[in-house]
Amino acid sequence: MLHVLAQGGMIRHRRGQNGHIVEALCFTRDGFVLANTGLSLFNRLRRRGFIGSQNGAPYRITQAGLRAVRAQLDNR
Repeated sequence: MLHVLAQGGMIRHRRGQNGHIVEALCFTRDGFVLANTGLSLFNRLRRRGFIGSQNGAPYRITQAGLRAVRAQLDNR
């Protein structure tokens, strides 16, 4: 998921009635939904500081997340 975010993707989230995040979908920069991304992975990335959101915007990768991503051939 971090590689998709490093290439310009985003995580859109939906909050429940109590204000907690109940759904998180990872979108690629082309607009496709990334499969096999659950709320547990989202919470783990957020807890480690690899993703962040400002003013209710979609979650994006942070500087710490960029440092954690290993370089691969398909990264731009």
